[in-house]
Amino acid sequence: MSTVVLLIVTGLGLGALYFLIASGLSLIFGLMDVLNFAHGAFLAIGAYGTWWAANHLPGAGPDGFGFLLALVFGVAAGTLAATLVELCVIRPLYGRHREQILATVGLSLATPALLQAIWGADPLTFPKPSLVRGTVEVLGANIPKDRLLLILAAVALFTALWLFNSRTRYGLIVRAGVQDRAMVTALGIDVRKSFTLVFAIGGAAAALAGALGGLYYGVVTPTQGMSLLIFAFIVVVIGGTTSLTGCAIASVTVALVQQFANYYTVAGLGDIAVVIVLAVVLLARQGGLAAKKSAERVA
Repeated sequence: MSTVVLLIVTGLGLGALYFLIASGLSLIFGLMDVLNFAHGAFLAIGAYGTWWAANHLPGAGPDGFGFLLALVFGVAAGTLAATLVELCVIRPLYGRHREQILATVGLSLATPALLQAIWGADPLTFPKPSLVRGTVEVLGANIPKDRLLLILAAVALFTALWLFNSRTRYGLIVRAGVQDRAMVTALGIDVRKSFTLVFAIGGAAAALAGALGGLYYGVVTPTQGMSLLIFAFIVVVIGGTTSLTGCAIASVTVALVQQFANYYTVAGLGDIAVVIVLAVVLLARQGGLAAKKSAERVA
């Protein structure tokens, strides 16, 4: 029983990490219609920014409010990077999806190379504050405290993004701007500022995932963002590219499948199991779409 509890809670922690990454992707694509392959770069910048601040920034450190300061620094670095990318790269390419993909893929390859040139390719030990060191007992299972922190962060981010989408003026402006940008602009609303805000929020979510991912893995590497981005894209495809709730459910599903498959089968088979789940979902959707079109033709 304790093993199952451990797998479920740690799976929820991993799912929370996937959601932190995938939510930014879903937000940017759902509200702005931009497929951002540079999202992993913001994650890496957030991770390295937090690591650097915890080791070099005066007042920051691995314990107490010092780590919170380092975390804020890392998230701010990722947010700034996302804002600059939107202003300098994405803004001139709105509506040109092929060019967007090429530009963001280029950034996703250039950022790890830059980080490797500065800090090397070897993994760097990530500082862990005393508050999340060790374990806590849950139903007889010893759960690492950092997994619980990830779950709390994901719940907080989900709430904040849901409120932004459905309860704020900017969420409404961005949704309207995607549907008919000319009409919204004619009303005297600067859609570009709203798009920049959304991109910055997505970058902040990715940077937060990078910082807390450092706690999860214990190290940071230049390619960490690219590897996690693969699972984030899988989550977005399974959950739906415009659904925040679907993204959350898919994150938990993918993580639990991965955890249980890795434990009860051969190590590494969890990744294959996730791909199988993705294939089943895509085939089911394709079958449902084909059946719907057939029914419409008959009608």
